Amino acid sequence: MAIKSYSCSDRTQLSPHFNVQEFKCKCGKEHEILIADELIEKLEKLYDALDCSKIIVTSGYRCPAHDKAVGGTSQHTKGNAADIVCYGQDGQPISSKLVCCKAQDIGFGGIANITEAYTSTHIDVRTGYRWLGNEVVNYHTVTDDFYKYYGISTDENSAENHREGDIMNAVFGIDVSKHNGTIDWNRVKAAGVKFAILRAGYGRDISQKDVKFEEYYRGAKAAGIPVGAYWYSYASDPEDAKREAAACIEVIKGKQFEYPVFFDLEEKSQFSQGKSACTAMVKNFCNALEAAGYWAGLYMSRSPFTSYIDESIRSRYALWLAEYNSKLNYSGSYGMWQNSSSGAVDGISGRVDTDYCYVDYPTQMKSAGLNGYTKSNPTIAPVEAPILAEDKTENKSAAAVIQIGDDIYKGTLTKA
Repeated sequence: MAIKSYSCSDRTQLSPHFNVQEFKCKCGKEHEILIADELIEKLEKLYDALDCSKIIVTSGYRCPAHDKAVGGTSQHTKGNAADIVCYGQDGQPISSKLVCCKAQDIGFGGIANITEAYTSTHIDVRTGYRWLGNEVVNYHTVTDDFYKYYGISTDENSAENHREGDIMNAVFGIDVSKHNGTIDWNRVKAAGVKFAILRAGYGRDISQKDVKFEEYYRGAKAAGIPVGAYWYSYASDPEDAKREAAACIEVIKGKQFEYPVFFDLEEKSQFSQGKSACTAMVKNFCNALEAAGYWAGLYMSRSPFTSYIDESIRSRYALWLAEYNSKLNYSGSYGMWQNSSSGAVDGISGRVDTDYCYVDYPTQMKSAGLNGYTKSNPTIAPVEAPILAEDKTENKSAAAVIQIGDDIYKGTLTKA
């Protein structure tokens, strides 16, 4: 394998889409840059296979000291490896799951997803053995076939690929409660988090408001992170769920949420009451929220959801399902997927729940005037118009001023 050495200041264009400077060590010191010819050749093939608009190299060659400092292995020090983020023609990051599959086809020796958001991928051209990994899980080989591992069909038109393709446009977020401690929301936003679902509280009493709810709400809003809320249920029966809804409404009133307010149903004592009781709890809580002007939703783990919630309401409310897997094994419609309880996000100490959202809730929320937002209704202020010359017995048109939100439109309306 040909490995070439370049000076720290070399700006050679290695291929149509890659320059030496993109592979420069991040240590800040001036030293040589090692790059394998095969790495560039395969990166160009990956670029074409994914129809990329660009591929950003976040880490290329590493000197031994820097590689050790970041906890890497030897492939970067040999000039064989790169950590990359691939972007589609829509300008959005391509799911690392898809990148891993295509990289496998092209023949990279080492391939792995390396972030909770599934946007960054490690690839290398090692020889002797193959490593197909997922660093969110561990640092070992996790499969011999990424297509099977991620549940992606080799048929590009398959239903699985349509759902996997959706993740390319999904929004990455987190959900938090007091257990996450002090949060630096500006760092969280800089880490790529696009929304946060905050625990407002639990149980039937207002006194059970999450002690961090107000702090988290102010911090997320100040950082420009859209928010939603959830209420953890301990309801013993459907009537108790109504009392929980009343407490939740009292806690969240006066605030604006860009994402739904979710009923969190996960206690075994609730499931033991059966499908009818669980379904009634959901309906009582969510209907009360809707009556108060909120977009209500249901959070549950995928397995009990399919066992204890009647099909008649599975798509009635916003749905947020949890399954800690490489994919969500649910064929019905849903808006959000909680994919992990052990995510790592800058600005939060320890592990945090991570989520993907597939619905543009903020736009729909504001348009509908829910969750504290006011719906903008057009106001029409007609003004007298001259009588048309061809018919002086009846006005056929009228000048009008129409205000929609803060925008004012002027023109002539013609009688139908």
